[in-house]
Amino acid sequence: KMFSIRRAATKMGARPANNNLQIIPSRTFAIHKLKGKLAEMIPVVQGRLNTLKKEHGDKVLETVKVNQVIGGMRGMTGLVYETSKLSATEGIRYRGHSLDEIMKMAPSFVEGGSPAPEGILWLLLSGEYPNEQELDDVVIDLKERSYIPEETIELIRSFPKNMHPMTQFSMGMLACQSMSTFAQHYRAGIAKNKYWEAMFDDCINVVAKSSKVAALVFNNIYHDGKHLPEFLDDKLDFGAKYAHMLGYDSEDMYELMRLYLVLHMDHEGGNVSAHANRLVGSALSDPYLSFSASLNGLAGPLHGLANQECLRWYLEILDKYGKHWNKDDIVEHVHHTFDSGRVVPGYGHAVLRKTDPRFTHQLEFGLTHFPTDNLIQLVNACYEVIPELLPKIKPSIANPYPNVDACSGALLMHFGLNQFDYYTVLFGVSRAFGVMSSLLWDRALGLPIERPGSVTVEGLLEKAK
Repeated sequence: KMFSIRRAATKMGARPANNNLQIIPSRTFAIHKLKGKLAEMIPVVQGRLNTLKKEHGDKVLETVKVNQVIGGMRGMTGLVYETSKLSATEGIRYRGHSLDEIMKMAPSFVEGGSPAPEGILWLLLSGEYPNEQELDDVVIDLKERSYIPEETIELIRSFPKNMHPMTQFSMGMLACQSMSTFAQHYRAGIAKNKYWEAMFDDCINVVAKSSKVAALVFNNIYHDGKHLPEFLDDKLDFGAKYAHMLGYDSEDMYELMRLYLVLHMDHEGGNVSAHANRLVGSALSDPYLSFSASLNGLAGPLHGLANQECLRWYLEILDKYGKHWNKDDIVEHVHHTFDSGRVVPGYGHAVLRKTDPRFTHQLEFGLTHFPTDNLIQLVNACYEVIPELLPKIKPSIANPYPNVDACSGALLMHFGLNQFDYYTVLFGVSRAFGVMSSLLWDRALGLPIERPGSVTVEGLLEKAK
């Protein structure tokens, strides 16, 4: 269903020109209705969890193998994570809803277009889609929570231009920590069953501020620290406004940004960025500290840099064969990649055993909005060739199908967003929606500090005998 962002943007009246004006959100906004909804939901889920601990707390779930202990705990069940779950056959589900369903059922700002990120935030927190009024109010609320202190803006502008964008993003979000309501309430003394209430505003605020901090980082590195654009009459939702702050103002780019944010929001709790957020938060660190830790994990080459590697691999084909490549050229380049001791980036997944639905929806977007783009055509041709080719080259491969990273960079390149090092920042802004929703539920359920046991190699040898 298409909802009215125009009504949401104008019902509060025209905004002053100051893009960074701090406004205290009205208590009538739907985001506070959402808080009331959560207050009703939380005791029910707490009751289920307590019953589970009481009646089944000693039940053995599975056997842990030595290879799992050595291999990064892969495949082990070890976390309660409410907001999403990854299926080997269906891909990621947000609160039980598949991406295919979300694309059809979630509210959007363009008829038949990309889901509204604000609507999926509501879904992740509550398990329900918002109605029109609720969505419109969340759009306004996020805008008014996006305030960044002037000293934080100046700090970001002082960062060296050669400092990696993810380092600047993490530091910029961390610099906002002085505004943490949870930290203030905790210092003042607050009952454990009220932690989630004190954390609610922080979690929403981190989401709201993330895109503005990310845009400040972009302008600091790539545009010599220029100021963000002014908004005399701000009718833009979260995704469109983020694109605008980066300097992109086409409707297609607005729609791509909305889609990108939704598809990258959450991916259950065991991946590095989600788990880092969860781990640090379990020590009752506030959401700013937890999110900064999440970003630091996302910055690792094995987690958040994969889309850059995929794009570079496609560009290798274009450099080698030119724009008039064919499928035989793709086959040759795949063989060359394996012969040089590398793997084809963007193909395969630790859990999935089919094409990643996130890839499918991105490719459909590209083929619908700019079908003649040579790079998008190359992505599509690789999809037609590589899944059949990989098992012939490496019979042991478990999943020869593309994941989300196999397309996202090509879509960004179409709009001229070719600052590869910044791609992970886009990922980080998106991931804020998921990890903040999950962190709020961690505190709502009273989940304890994480403290798994560890073992030395010698100790593991003894246990294995």
